[in-house]
Amino acid sequence: MTTAPTAAALRDVTLAPDVRHVLATAPSVTVPATRAELYAIALGPDGGPEFSVDYDVDGESITEATVTRCRNGLAVNYPEDYMRRRDPQCMVIADSRPTDKTRFADRFGHGFDDTRADTLAWLARQDLVVVPFKAGGPVHGSPSLAIVPVNAAFFALALVDLQGWVTLDALGPFDPRSILYVAPPFRHSHFDGRQVVVHDRSETLHEIFAYNLYPGPSAKKGVFSVLLDIGEAEGWITAHASSVRVTTPYDNETVVMHEGASGGGKSEMCQDLRREDDGRILLGANVVTEEPYYITLSETSDLSPVTDDMTLCHPAVQDGSGRMVVADAEDGWFVRVDNLRTYGEDPHLERAVIHPDTPLVFFNIHGVADATVLPWEHTLDSTGTPCPNPRVVIPRRMIEDIVDEPQPVDVRTFGVRMPACTRDQPSYGIMGLAHFVPPAIAWLWRLVAPRGDKNPSIGEAADALSTLEHGGMVSEGVGSYWPFSTGTKVAAANLLLEQLVTYDHTRYVLTPNQHIGAYHVGFSAEWLTREWLARKGGGRMRAEQLEPARCALFGYTPHEITLDGQPVRRTLLRPEMQSQVGFEAYDEGCRILTGFFKSELAQFVTPDLSDLGRRIIETCLADGDVSDYEALTPTYL
Repeated sequence: MTTAPTAAALRDVTLAPDVRHVLATAPSVTVPATRAELYAIALGPDGGPEFSVDYDVDGESITEATVTRCRNGLAVNYPEDYMRRRDPQCMVIADSRPTDKTRFADRFGHGFDDTRADTLAWLARQDLVVVPFKAGGPVHGSPSLAIVPVNAAFFALALVDLQGWVTLDALGPFDPRSILYVAPPFRHSHFDGRQVVVHDRSETLHEIFAYNLYPGPSAKKGVFSVLLDIGEAEGWITAHASSVRVTTPYDNETVVMHEGASGGGKSEMCQDLRREDDGRILLGANVVTEEPYYITLSETSDLSPVTDDMTLCHPAVQDGSGRMVVADAEDGWFVRVDNLRTYGEDPHLERAVIHPDTPLVFFNIHGVADATVLPWEHTLDSTGTPCPNPRVVIPRRMIEDIVDEPQPVDVRTFGVRMPACTRDQPSYGIMGLAHFVPPAIAWLWRLVAPRGDKNPSIGEAADALSTLEHGGMVSEGVGSYWPFSTGTKVAAANLLLEQLVTYDHTRYVLTPNQHIGAYHVGFSAEWLTREWLARKGGGRMRAEQLEPARCALFGYTPHEITLDGQPVRRTLLRPEMQSQVGFEAYDEGCRILTGFFKSELAQFVTPDLSDLGRRIIETCLADGDVSDYEALTPTYL
């Protein structure tokens, strides 16, 4: 039974009678007093070195995960490839509040009440670990609770590492704003082996029922859902974005906030640009001629990360300057390390995770008992290829040069994965190195959030995978946080437009990754755009330095971009001028892109859409040019 001190502590937490019954009748309930205690529990009953997380399902023992004790942390792995990444179809809504997401009853043919009762009854028979946390981080977060089977304590450890360690004593008496319940075997007994995360919302409580042990859909994005739910009710947004303070060699500072669909370069925005062995920077290589294009920079700017993925635009941190002020919504980062393949590719991150001052939690990375987890040794999928979604949870305090204070944003960039575009194979990969856009066009990109090429962090639905394999696009939805939102698209669209209009001293820039026309650029375009914007002093431009792009959705193109006296080839600013592209292929790409936008935007034209939003979408549907958008929302230069 629950120990007396633990019972007393939990009595100060307001809980529904059925939840209170779970904690009162479970064989044991542990509320760890320290992270070290929780870490020890996560090693299993024998303290390692290897521990199998098993559950009984109809008399059969099923292993959901394995935990290996290593010198620098826990290596958590899943037997099934499917469990190594987030299923994009995992979210269902159990309540009757407004939503555009799939409701539980519609997907499964019955209400959630019986499954909820089964879940609580199952938890009541388990040894449990209960951890408090603050959804949204230690400073501005909302007090919350997680109830987890003790053999899955690694999941609770990852959760509190992401949200920040907090104790019941520090919180005092509280009403949880969210509660996360974890019941792994229900994936098999109730949901045919699929990842399912059920959201059950009321005005004051957001309950999350996680029926899987990969933390992405619940401990990570489930908490994101809670923040979006709170923000929608209170009129603010948690953006799906990273942000970084860039300090030039001349000590000028610019804060860049980078948004985009998965794979759009959010994590990369906080990374140093990559150099060749001789110090040059490979900006791109022509996919037809294989000709490389290098530039040389004697010095580059210093980077101080501000946020990594969940960026809090909370009213409490705004300063009235006309620039939006942001803070991190997390105390730890769920860092994907698929781009680390050998030693030395990211020395700062490698040093932090190989020699941490406290043991970390690794996912989908090979671990040998009592040896060091190496971030480039990714677990192999059943195909024999490395899992594309290796992760490590790293506390913010371990990130070099991290910025802890809220920061006002100078430039909001939006990244898009672009396929190659050539005369022989036209595609929408026609975005130039950098485009300045008025807020109206910036809003359209955030409504559609197109995602092209591969996306390594989630498993694709079959129809989306087929589309992407054939050079098409799929939409990640409003703000690119739509996959995690439990509300309605139009409500999110209105709130996002209000944000863009309110903070009117912000510059909006589009930047591609992977390809610019016939050039493969990887993330070099994003990194060099960041460098250039900072050297421009917050991206300041004069109107005469810009010209309308040939495709209206790209707004304006700079006449030139110069770094250290080196002009970037104009063909990378205007891909239609590339010999392997030309006007005809470019215009076909523009037609593809514009057609996709029109097909996605039509759904927003409802009576609930704001008047300004309606006019912006109507401008796109009518093939308006950049001056038409400018008339609705002027560009801040």
